[in-house]
Amino acid sequence: MNDNQLTDRNFWLKYWQSKPDLIFEVPANYPFVADLGQLIDTHKVKSLIEIGGFPGHYSAWAIRKKKIDCTLLDYVIHEPIVHELEKANHIPEGAIDLLETDLFSVKPSRQYDMAFSNGLVEHFQDTADIVGRHAQFLKPGGVLYFTIPNFRSLNGWFQKTFDPANYAKHNIGCMDRNHLRKACEEAGLEDIEVRYEGYFMLWLEDAQSKPTWLRWLRTAIWLPIKVFFKISPFNSRAFSPYISVKARKKS
Repeated sequence: MNDNQLTDRNFWLKYWQSKPDLIFEVPANYPFVADLGQLIDTHKVKSLIEIGGFPGHYSAWAIRKKKIDCTLLDYVIHEPIVHELEKANHIPEGAIDLLETDLFSVKPSRQYDMAFSNGLVEHFQDTADIVGRHAQFLKPGGVLYFTIPNFRSLNGWFQKTFDPANYAKHNIGCMDRNHLRKACEEAGLEDIEVRYEGYFMLWLEDAQSKPTWLRWLRTAIWLPIKVFFKISPFNSRAFSPYISVKARKKS
């Protein structure tokens, strides 16, 4: 395993094997697709690379809704699952270009109008390095959009307290807006926007395998705060479950 990585191939194989509901038609309210679609329209994106996104939900959505060229890059790609996802989203088999490779050894054979990842950057120790590896796939002036969880929040306390093994797979230090902005600057990006996203969420990985008392505790904490944010929604470091980053590669 690369010293910069907090996970390895075996981790991701087990992770995807634990996910029983990977195949579905990506809905309009799927996390981040509204912002992704807006960026595609605003910047007239014609090509996108989804990094670390197996089985390719965002690629499938972008091909169907925006009619653009999409490539899925991941360390582990199970091709039959990708084809099932394509079918579920009413796009031709093979519409998603697949690139199964190690992000730390790949030399891009082409560049794209946009690079996107969701829940990837936080699994590496050197934030500027992993952001730079996203940026290498961008054309000059291309758009980078990535999202990470915010574990410097109530959700993070819950993870650290009740699921420390999962918590340890994340670089908590990167979950800071100033840190992320600096990492983007070091990677040669500009027009950087870093935001907290979402109002409140409390989750457990593989929740059904957790003790009943823990699932009940999560509900007891989650429900009253969720009701509060239904009445008074706002983004914040203390409660927002995600951080999003948008930037452009210098021309």
